Amino acid sequence: MASVPFTAWPEETREIEQDRAVFAPATASRLSALEWSIVAMAERDSLASLREPGRFAAALGSVFGLSPPNRLASPRLEALRRVAVHVWRNQWNVPKSELDAFVDTGFTLDQYELIQASIHKSRADARRRRAAR
Repeated sequence: MASVPFTAWPEETREIEQDRAVFAPATASRLSALEWSIVAMAERDSLASLREPGRFAAALGSVFGLSPPNRLASPRLEALRRVAVHVWRNQWNVPKSELDAFVDTGFTLDQYELIQASIHKSRADARRRRAAR
């Protein structure tokens, strides 16, 4: 199932008080069509696709002709894929190192929140469709 791009928050920023912290949604966070396709593709990837194969796995792979999962050529898009895989599999539990790499490659935390919201909406829609059957 593919994820549909989640539209940006309304132009007026509404402040929501929750647990004595104030959050103001971002207005200019967007992803390109290519980036949304990476997020959708990440739904099918497992957490194992994020790990580097060990020596034993690499040796078995060379004997039996198995290859490790393909990494994306662009470090920026690979960081996006890695974060999206974590979000699809672990929801809000994304390792800080992955989030730091995501931001270091030029993405913003607003874009991260946009990905989170889009995947959450996609999951909720899928649950509603299953319940309606």
